[in-house]
Amino acid sequence: MSLATCYLDTSALIKRYVAETGSEWVRALADPTSGNLLLTSRLTIVETRSALARRRREASIGDDDHSLLLRVLASHALAQYHFVEVEAPVVELAGTLLDRHVLRAYDAVQLASALIIDQALVAAGLSPLVFVAADDRLLIAAQAEGLPTDNPNLHS
Repeated sequence: MSLATCYLDTSALIKRYVAETGSEWVRALADPTSGNLLLTSRLTIVETRSALARRRREASIGDDDHSLLLRVLASHALAQYHFVEVEAPVVELAGTLLDRHVLRAYDAVQLASALIIDQALVAAGLSPLVFVAADDRLLIAAQAEGLPTDNPNLHS
């Protein structure tokens, strides 16, 4: 898949670090040679670390793998991801999205972040972003808000 700009929520980004349905597709999407611009909320790092910690507690990854994945995540965060900061406009829009859609709080923040960045891209005359998530409810809300979407679970 060749996207110019994509926003990855945590349910998509975690697939880069652990083997799940769609992991190979996300890894190809995130490959630095792909030319794709990867956007996400700063909170995605916290959510991804939480998912990795849960996998360590459940023993689906070992301590050494957990440590390695945290280092890789930190390296990617510095060099490959462009972050949307959780500032007042994101928080305000997230609250509005919670009134319009059945979403968890962090999912509303993810969607608000994507919508704000998408608006800035379009206002600058650039192509809209593609919202990438592996959460059907979140994808439905993103589509209702007018974002193009993709689900890594549909790519094996």
